[in-house]
Amino acid sequence: MARIELRSATADDYDFAFHVHGTAMRPSVEPIYGWDEEFQARYFRLHFDPATRDIIRYDGTDVGVLSVEERDESLFLAMIAILPQYQHRGIGTTLIRRLQQEARERGVPLTLRVLTSNRARELYERLGFLLTGETETHYQMRWSASHP
Repeated sequence: MARIELRSATADDYDFAFHVHGTAMRPSVEPIYGWDEEFQARYFRLHFDPATRDIIRYDGTDVGVLSVEERDESLFLAMIAILPQYQHRGIGTTLIRRLQQEARERGVPLTLRVLTSNRARELYERLGFLLTGETETHYQMRWSASHP
């Protein structure tokens, strides 16, 4: 069985994280906002904080980026992005189930936002997330141990 683990990101992970962002997120970002490579590079550099990110490893290979925020009333899945060639292997499911377990242990819900054009919404729904709000560009979703 493949091993899925996390390691803390460092400043040296910038190029990898930007590559993951571009390849994993472009198909969802482009239909809503368009894709301006120069803007994406500026925006990503401005908001890249390795202290808030983990690198997802699959069998010893870096395959994605995860960011989770501890908020007052919830754990917030700020980002999960996996390189396309590693998607559909259960990596995201495994990591989200781990987060659900952590949320259950803390007695808080797990929340997230997902672009309306992102097929990941199907995964979140399969894992028990419920739609709690919607904007023109995003769905807000919530999972709670009390409402599995």
